[in-house]
Amino acid sequence: MTTMTAAHEMQLSAPAADLSRDVRRAARRGVLTALGWSVLTFVLTLVAATALWVGVLWIFQISPLIAKGPVDVWRYFFVVPAAPANRELIMGNLVVTLGDAAIGFIAGLVAAIIGAAVFQLSKGIENALMPVAMLLRSVPLIAMAPVIIMIFGRDVVTVAVIGGIVVLFPALVNISFGLKSASTQMNDLVEVYGGGSWSKLNKVAMPSSLPAFFAAVRISVPGAITGALLAEWLAVGGGIGGSIGGFIPQAQFTALWASVVVVTATSLILYNVIQIVEDVVLARMGMHPQKNL
Repeated sequence: MTTMTAAHEMQLSAPAADLSRDVRRAARRGVLTALGWSVLTFVLTLVAATALWVGVLWIFQISPLIAKGPVDVWRYFFVVPAAPANRELIMGNLVVTLGDAAIGFIAGLVAAIIGAAVFQLSKGIENALMPVAMLLRSVPLIAMAPVIIMIFGRDVVTVAVIGGIVVLFPALVNISFGLKSASTQMNDLVEVYGGGSWSKLNKVAMPSSLPAFFAAVRISVPGAITGALLAEWLAVGGGIGGSIGGFIPQAQFTALWASVVVVTATSLILYNVIQIVEDVVLARMGMHPQKNL
């Protein structure tokens, strides 16, 4: 009898092991496919951006004294005698800008996560505060900058406020949308077992909102860099944003274009890195990314 029971258990466990192995194999295929497509998209994006750059200069026939192409920027970084000093200057500015962008990114994304969670728990608060977020998004930052500078001064707090404003609204909208996309049946199940609003938020809405969260992070990264450039140009100086204002009156147009190229390339790289992480994580979880954002 014992032998028959053990044999029966082995027969039952064999299909389960096969199923588990098939699931792991499918997950690995999904991760590799997502990673491959993400890398291909990244390469094609760089090629398209370079082609667009060259095409715009050729179509509009901008004076070569002002407009610089890829060859000019390459020579500025790697060919001319002052290339090492040029790289040190631009990369030093880039490091400052990335630090400022990180401050704005963290401030805006944390505010968006907290705001979306509060909105999910209370419709009244959402109806009261969402128009404020829309107002912050609709008013040009150039118009708001003097007020922000008067309140917070010309230091890191202003960088956090300006960068956070740029990041906040799109991240808030995306994360709020993701939290609202949770399954009604799952929410009902939590209620049947006695769970309240917090339980539904924690156990259903947050896991379901993961694709929307990654989409918010993906669009917030270039937004944070834009906010850092604005903060440097309008308020604190330094970095790429502050140096561009000095390159123009000094007619250092190659340095200007090199700065633009570096910050644009960095934005593309960071955006695609986030997209690769998103594709890999969601593929392992069997979820689909929001590619339309």
